Amino acid sequence: MGLLTATFCYCIASALIPLFNAEAYVGAVAATFTGHSTWLVAAAAAGGQMVGKVAFFLIGRNSLRWRWVRKKTESPKWRNTFLTWQRRIGDRPWLAAVLLLVSAALGFPPFAVVSVLAGQLRVSITLFVVVGFVGRLLRFASLLGIIKAFL
Repeated sequence: MGLLTATFCYCIASALIPLFNAEAYVGAVAATFTGHSTWLVAAAAAGGQMVGKVAFFLIGRNSLRWRWVRKKTESPKWRNTFLTWQRRIGDRPWLAAVLLLVSAALGFPPFAVVSVLAGQLRVSITLFVVVGFVGRLLRFASLLGIIKAFL
């Protein structure tokens, strides 16, 4: 239980501070500790990551109210692009889900950036958390599986 708690906490920190690498930590866990289910460790890592990414999501949701952000986003070109994406995402939640899943699972585009954009585009927080968790779970389970296969 201590390893799972440590993994969860480390992954919260890694979601907020890029200097802490969740993949390296999870890789070290896979290489060092035996007897823990791949899925439990992956779930602890994914859960921790999502706690941190929700903070980015909420920052994104509120950032368009900040004067210095509004100042940078006042251009008609930026505004039109933003409104176009807001309509696309609003009319097609499945598109938001696909983009979130790809980013959470593959890390491209970076999930921290996508988290902020999801908040700005008013993606449902439930959709964000569920799909983000699944994507991160797949990412960490794959990493754990690959490392354990070579040990």
